[in-house]
Amino acid sequence: MVLAGVQTTSGHRLPAYAGFAAMLAAAGLPLYIHAPKFYVDEYGLSLAALGSVLFGLRLLDVVQDPLLGKLSEALRNHRSAAVAIGATVLSGAMIGLFAVTPPLAPLLWFAFMLTLVFSSFSFLTICFYAQGVAKAHELGGSGHLKLARWRETGALAGVCLAAVAPVALAQITVTPFAGFALGFVLFALAVVFAMRPEWQASHLPASTGFRAVLQDSPARRLLIIGLLNAAPVAVSSTLFLFFVESRLEAPGWEGPLLLVFFLSAAIAAPIWGRAAERYGAKQTLIAGMVLSILAFACVLFLGAGDTAAFAAICIASGAALGADMTLLPALFAARMARIAPRAAEGFGLWSFVTKFTLAFAAVLLLPALEAAGFRAGPENAPEALTLLTLFYAAVPCVLKAAALVLLAFTTLEDT
Repeated sequence: MVLAGVQTTSGHRLPAYAGFAAMLAAAGLPLYIHAPKFYVDEYGLSLAALGSVLFGLRLLDVVQDPLLGKLSEALRNHRSAAVAIGATVLSGAMIGLFAVTPPLAPLLWFAFMLTLVFSSFSFLTICFYAQGVAKAHELGGSGHLKLARWRETGALAGVCLAAVAPVALAQITVTPFAGFALGFVLFALAVVFAMRPEWQASHLPASTGFRAVLQDSPARRLLIIGLLNAAPVAVSSTLFLFFVESRLEAPGWEGPLLLVFFLSAAIAAPIWGRAAERYGAKQTLIAGMVLSILAFACVLFLGAGDTAAFAAICIASGAALGADMTLLPALFAARMARIAPRAAEGFGLWSFVTKFTLAFAAVLLLPALEAAGFRAGPENAPEALTLLTLFYAAVPCVLKAAALVLLAFTTLEDT
């Protein structure tokens, strides 16, 4: 993927947006796939302890993310420098999390590094999506969908790389996560440099604050839909490695299955975007949600050795994720462009609701599994494995169905 100094035929640096999105995604979702299991395996921390830390950090976001939206708005005229500082903090925290032996109690170090990761990640995400509102205005027409195709396809590519990189690096080094962290730093430097001209290109009206967002009924509904729709991803991401290792009894297949899942999402994302331009974003997103529910329902019938069937489910559910990641942010961005054009505060709220779902997965599911006798590894009682399957598949189905129903009854101007 070309990152710096590249423009589309219409003169817009959309590949740079894809690269920046890839960097953010590489620091986001994979943390919930790799970090808990890494600290369980390396330092013997309990699932309940890690779940409590993750929940506490999500409570911090209740206050932090909306305030970071205000900070992004306040630094609007210095956003290039602010983004560079945020990326530096994020890169240093990734090194500390995966490449540094904890200089204090591993649980405290885990909490401290993740605090830095989450805070910088939130700030960068808010700046990035707020800038996207201005970029979509420049593109005109279906600008939000055009930008979303580049941005979310880039994000999915970043997730693909970050999800499988430690597994691939394990074949050539005894410290794969340290290698992953170093690679992340180098990639972050490249994409931050590529985006530099964009931070200075925004000319938008005065900020409207949170009030315009919270008083708008469609915006409130989209925030709730975002909360419900992100929860299945949070649940499945938190439990994925445990499900493959313990329920499918397929250790060693985690990397290939993750790659299949996220590659499917990355391939499907631009297809969903084109479909949305033709049939409407809302209708297309509903179709993706239905596909996701059907795919996860099939997981309920899997057991040990059903790796091939699970790979097929990964293809279907990954394709559905492509719709989620592309179309729902585009719908919210389009709404922000109408009611709060400066958008930073709005995306502070969006960042909060989409990440708060991870608190649900962390504080409820991990301790409940541990209380049921589940332990990482192949040796588990049938009751514990059944609970793991229900958490991994049934809970996402219910949450996704609730999001689907709410979206179906929400009136939106299409993007």
